[in-house]
Amino acid sequence: MTIFEAIILGIIQGLTEFLPVSSSGHLEIGSYLLDTETSDNLLFTIVVHAATALSTIIVFRKDILTLIRELFKFQRNESTDYVFKLVISMIPIGIVGVFFEEQIEGFFGGNILFVGSMLLITSTLLAFTYFKKNTTGSVTFGKSILIGLAQAVAILPGISRSGSTIATALLLGVDKEKAARFSFLMVLAPILGATLLKVKDYVENPAVAEGVDSLTLMAGFLAAFISGLIACIWMINIVKRGKLIYFAIYCFIIGSIAILASI
Repeated sequence: MTIFEAIILGIIQGLTEFLPVSSSGHLEIGSYLLDTETSDNLLFTIVVHAATALSTIIVFRKDILTLIRELFKFQRNESTDYVFKLVISMIPIGIVGVFFEEQIEGFFGGNILFVGSMLLITSTLLAFTYFKKNTTGSVTFGKSILIGLAQAVAILPGISRSGSTIATALLLGVDKEKAARFSFLMVLAPILGATLLKVKDYVENPAVAEGVDSLTLMAGFLAAFISGLIACIWMINIVKRGKLIYFAIYCFIIGSIAILASI
């Protein structure tokens, strides 16, 4: 992998992690176009995912510090309930990640037809939010489970994690800003957990880093971090203004192109 390829793939990861267009799907398409097997380069995957996790922490640092501070008061309040809702939302993806890892990995590896089809599903889900006008509610324990299920499904390449979770929250009547905040906070633990598991795999098999030097990794990290920071802030404003329909159109176009390219 060259530095140029690392920067391009880092930007793709950073932008698409937060924008509702599927980071995994775009990385699959990007790898296909660049003829770069990033799925085989575990260390690069670790680096770019850590970069996007860091950008999330920086954007929501005040919220995270408040939740941690309130949690350690060991008193039930609004903040502790919110943390419990976040934990509940993480259970589905945790189950899928632990018990179905091998099956999930089978969906990756350059199957552009499948990615394109999943992008069309993402497009449809985002389009539904255009017709949902009454979004003034909060995230309840029941809604957190449903949003968590949406995140678990989004492990498939082409299904946008942010798109599916935010769209699900909006369709359940959750306030736009609250939906975006919950969506981005709920992904922190899964990203960090998956990153730690990949670090474990790397420690057990350092050979997966062959072909990628430290300068290339740094370029990928910075590209993913900066683009992720921009995309996270941008996405919050997009959700507030109810502009998800434009991403529905984008996913439909990219998904259709991917399907046609695979035929």
